Amino acid sequence: MAHDGRERTNLVANELSPTLPTMPLTSEESRVLACLIEKEATVPDSYPLTLNALRLACNQATNRHPIVAYEDRAVEAALLSLKSIGLVRFVFPSHGGRTVRYRQTADERWRLSPAELGALSVLVLRGPQTTAEIRTRAERIAGGASQSEVEEALDALAGRSPEPLAVRLERRPGERDQRWSDLLTGEVPDIAPFVEPPTSHANSVARSVAAGHLGDDLDDLAGEVAALRARLDRLELLLGVDDDTS
Repeated sequence: MAHDGRERTNLVANELSPTLPTMPLTSEESRVLACLIEKEATVPDSYPLTLNALRLACNQATNRHPIVAYEDRAVEAALLSLKSIGLVRFVFPSHGGRTVRYRQTADERWRLSPAELGALSVLVLRGPQTTAEIRTRAERIAGGASQSEVEEALDALAGRSPEPLAVRLERRPGERDQRWSDLLTGEVPDIAPFVEPPTSHANSVARSVAAGHLGDDLDDLAGEVAALRARLDRLELLLGVDDDTS
């Protein structure tokens, strides 16, 4: 009964304070929340989840990036924090049950549609992806949302104020499609393209042109040419070579 009272108190607090800060989340909190969202749609018969089932969901080696190895106490700490901000609800046992179970309330707290909820969970669990990849992987979670519905969901997640939940990443060289990333932890992934190490001075100059430092490199190059010319003059003098000799 005491548990029910605390639960009602938390629900009332959330309703009275809709702008209560909820982000950024830690990586553990975002993983736990996304797993609850995923399992609610994919294994409804086992939902809400026990602590053991939730830990296994966080640590599974498929459909996860990065792969983690959380212990029970890390999952419990994340659940307590998520509960304090209204994103998780504890379901206490009744009728002789012994195990507390856990369910997500992000759909209520953030007022997310099934498509938005599915897209967000896939981004958290799998990392940056294109719209097509998100639609394929979120199909079961989002209730078979179409490509256009997923696109609308992503735009809605990115357009939330004051805390957007997703962001469209810049297209990298050689990529055809833009990718999306979640913003639950407040961090945007580093998407700078890999640059091969310099193999010659010419390559260095080419990169400097792109960076707007051509003038400095031309000065360096001119200095190198002058030094080589001076060495050549000294060699010609020692060898008795006439500059006019054809």
